[in-house]
Amino acid sequence: MRAAASTSDLRVRGARFALAALAAALLALAAAPTAGAVPAKFWGVVPQTNPSQAEFERLKRGGVDSLRIPIAWGSVQPTPNGPQVWSLVDPLVFGAAAVGIEVFPFLYGAPEWAVPPVRAIGSHPPRYLPVRTGAQRSGWKRFLRAAALRYGPRGSFWRENPGLRKQPIRFWQIGNEVNFKYFVARPNPGEYGKLVKLSYAALKSADKGARLILSGLFARPKEALRKKGPREAYFATEFLEQMYRRSPGVKRKFHGVALHPYTGTWKRLPRYIREFRAVLQKFRDAGKGLYLTELGWSSQRPSRNNSFAKGRKGQARELKGAFRLLRNNQRRWRLRRVHWFSVGDQRGACNFCDGSGLFGEGFVPKPSWFAYARLAGGRP
Repeated sequence: MRAAASTSDLRVRGARFALAALAAALLALAAAPTAGAVPAKFWGVVPQTNPSQAEFERLKRGGVDSLRIPIAWGSVQPTPNGPQVWSLVDPLVFGAAAVGIEVFPFLYGAPEWAVPPVRAIGSHPPRYLPVRTGAQRSGWKRFLRAAALRYGPRGSFWRENPGLRKQPIRFWQIGNEVNFKYFVARPNPGEYGKLVKLSYAALKSADKGARLILSGLFARPKEALRKKGPREAYFATEFLEQMYRRSPGVKRKFHGVALHPYTGTWKRLPRYIREFRAVLQKFRDAGKGLYLTELGWSSQRPSRNNSFAKGRKGQARELKGAFRLLRNNQRRWRLRRVHWFSVGDQRGACNFCDGSGLFGEGFVPKPSWFAYARLAGGRP
């Protein structure tokens, strides 16, 4: 029979137990994912011009893992009976694949021969969505099927480039800001729901593993407040809700939703995101992931007439606030991608595109690029 332990023995044992418990806690903490951990391919960018190979390499080093690019039907097939030409898309896919960056395309832009323009707005004459006639619907489906057969797992692009690391495109975004007059004449949630169903069928016929992402919706276009005349825009929340209501069964046809939460300050992002996710909850679709396929501010000199213009330091400040917020709430909001708009500046393309880039003329980095790289875990 053991003798009773002395008080000093008990103290030693207690200290050893405490140290063992502390060591176990630290080991568990080290093994657990950090609060800032995000999914693979989370941090992305949107180019306004084609990056060079050296620029692709720098983006990759800086933590960029996803590149959102446009694929316009009108550019691929400019004539009704002509061949489909991928020469504008191939260099982007090649450059991204060479450095291991995901290509995340949005498909949009019916050619004039398929859907005539309604009226000119700037340099982008908007058109109705290609769902109003049988010819439009079949033409759109052929375009999407061809894109998936070109860049999907069995794509001809990869056969033509056997030395390139194969990175098939599996995520396809349908449309761009379809709730806004700049991209779609007379935005219509019901018509967009039809387009989603058509697109789902076309993509799945070419690649059963293809995943469809809804158009990035402009969060709060001011034109949505106008009550007179034809409808020119919707708030993102209203558009998404009306799409669900007017398109029975549409929730089974897409993998995720997308938002463009442009705002004067990153501090408004939680409100926009919570409101958007509330619509998914309302329609019992809260399991869907959320993709922020455009987000950004401009390094242009601050102006009362442009709430996106923050100056060089201000642009970096907004990026840091937004990225920290999104990283820390990634799981709660089911965030899957964050694409900064844009890689470089492009004069005259939009009201803040002159300064929206992480890089200025000559691919000279701005303070925002150094902030991006640090938060994305890369090297500027």
